[in-house]
Amino acid sequence: MVIIERRPAAPARPPVRSRSRRRRPWPTIVLFLAPALLLFGLLVLAPIVVAGYASLFTWNGFGVPTQFVGLENFRRLLTDEIFAGDLRRTLLLVTLSIGIQLPFSLVLAMLLNQPLRGRRAYRLVFFAPYVLSEVVTAVLFTMIFSPNQGLANHITRLIGLGDLGATWLADPDTVMYSLFLVISWKYFGFHTLLYLAARQSIPPELHDAAATDGAGPWRAFRHITLPLLGPTIRISVFLSVLGTVQLFDMVWVLTGGGPIRSSETLAVTMFQEGFKRFHVGYASAISMAIFLISLFFGLLYQRFVLRRDLEGAVTTMGDRR
Repeated sequence: MVIIERRPAAPARPPVRSRSRRRRPWPTIVLFLAPALLLFGLLVLAPIVVAGYASLFTWNGFGVPTQFVGLENFRRLLTDEIFAGDLRRTLLLVTLSIGIQLPFSLVLAMLLNQPLRGRRAYRLVFFAPYVLSEVVTAVLFTMIFSPNQGLANHITRLIGLGDLGATWLADPDTVMYSLFLVISWKYFGFHTLLYLAARQSIPPELHDAAATDGAGPWRAFRHITLPLLGPTIRISVFLSVLGTVQLFDMVWVLTGGGPIRSSETLAVTMFQEGFKRFHVGYASAISMAIFLISLFFGLLYQRFVLRRDLEGAVTTMGDRR
């Protein structure tokens, strides 16, 4: 009789990963990132460096800048009444956009979320102005505000206001509000669809539970809808502010900065100084001011306003196992 002794099976060894598998595919990463980084460097970083360099010179744009003045162009910015006026007008447009345009878009989005007949057609109509370029929009409203045959004059005559429409772009006291009207017409549809998409992503069970607890439409909007729309509203404000700071095309085609520079924005003044008066060094300083304003606003806004929305959204390759 043969006795066979059974030995306990050896524990299974974990699969050994080859060094090639453990090694991160850096050549592949670099290969895919190189075109984007090259374009970013040529189209974004290089112009910033060139503008910063040119802002240190008194230069007319021809030849090589040789008259070094250091920070003189930036000191001129601090005492320039035109630049200060640009900042005030930009602040006015930002205030009007946040206080009127965005709330109007929010209300409109809430209305479009209701079971209205033809609401898809309404969405298409409201979003259509955003598809138009700023130049096309400016040309369109140039004809609307035309003193002779413009639609604005016909409307004001019909309601008994005479030729009020003829002064909207010709009066320094009303030209900025006319610009805001055009800006709102173009961009309110974009913000409306942002809010509408965010509203439709809210689970309906939350509103059903609130209605069961006796909450009316206003309380449900205030305590459920509005807080959940918070991230979208904050992004909408962020885009609106940055777009206003960098506004150029529409103002240039619609008013050219007039009358008597009462509608100039930061970008329009930069263009005037650089390509009309050939003060390229000073125009470069203005461009750097626009860049720094946008950069610091973006950093501060992300740090203090978007911080809660971005928590947990950023991951690194080191978190992967």
